Amino acid sequence: MNNGLYEGNIRRVIQQEGEKLLQIADNLDYEKVNIAVELLLNCKGKILLMGVGKSGFVARKIAATFTSIGTPAIYLNATDAMHGDIGIVSSSDIAIVISNSGESHEIIEVLPFIKNRNVSIIALVSNAKSTLAENADIVIDLMVKQEACQYNLVPTTSAAAVTAFGDALALTLMEAKNIGPENYALNHPAGRLGKRLTLRVKDLMHVKESNPTIYGDSNLYEIIKAISDGGLGAVSVIAEDGHLIGIVTDGDIRRAVQNNLPNNIYDLYAEQVMTKDPIKVTQDILAFEAMNIMENRISQISVLPVVDNNNVSIGMIRLHDIVRSGL
Repeated sequence: MNNGLYEGNIRRVIQQEGEKLLQIADNLDYEKVNIAVELLLNCKGKILLMGVGKSGFVARKIAATFTSIGTPAIYLNATDAMHGDIGIVSSSDIAIVISNSGESHEIIEVLPFIKNRNVSIIALVSNAKSTLAENADIVIDLMVKQEACQYNLVPTTSAAAVTAFGDALALTLMEAKNIGPENYALNHPAGRLGKRLTLRVKDLMHVKESNPTIYGDSNLYEIIKAISDGGLGAVSVIAEDGHLIGIVTDGDIRRAVQNNLPNNIYDLYAEQVMTKDPIKVTQDILAFEAMNIMENRISQISVLPVVDNNNVSIGMIRLHDIVRSGL
């Protein structure tokens, strides 16, 4: 098999599209681009993305990107708009309309009804003299005259150009609105980034009802029973007023039994077995931070007591629970 059989064509398409994107970056009318960005920044409604065919798929992608950074946007199908969906359009909206030729008849047909609602129109075209351009408030000419397709038929370079420009608009809005990782994560709660920046210890911890505690004078039987009842492999040791004073793990019991043989192990009690003043966390810190506390140590730990701001024991969190959450 000749692994290089198609290499030439693959390279040509990618290089041609890449070179065109660089040309666009150098030759855009940035005065118009700046006006478009200001218009989008000051939008009081939502951003409508419109396009048909391949431009429609790109429009959907741009709308999804805008929404993910906290800028409400929707894709409006031009055909469906003429059959009732135009009811979603209000005068506070802004429309970004995509058409390489600027003459797509589905787009041209709906334009008067968009304009009648006093919606500002930003046209992304490669024909500044097209019908769409003539009816738009701002025209961004992406200047794609030749597709990567050898027959200049398949929307390739033009689709790449609009996608890249849409990304540039979205990231410019993101920076202008000071949207940082924390804000971005709020719109992506199911993703790893979202979980790392939003999921807190209180969302995963085992509260005292499912995590029994013991006192310092609890005997070995009481310690083992509490650990078994909680099912977490450890138990918090508290003072009479509820303050955390230690933690006993399965490992602590094994070591205590081993070190006390052949003495009577049943004379052991919690204060002798426990780890005093253990590493602990509060319920409001990020679960990702708690995971780092457990892992970034010479000797890793798998459970952490959870306390309130007064060091009163309120629960426990396990490394297993954090990992299972998808962090």
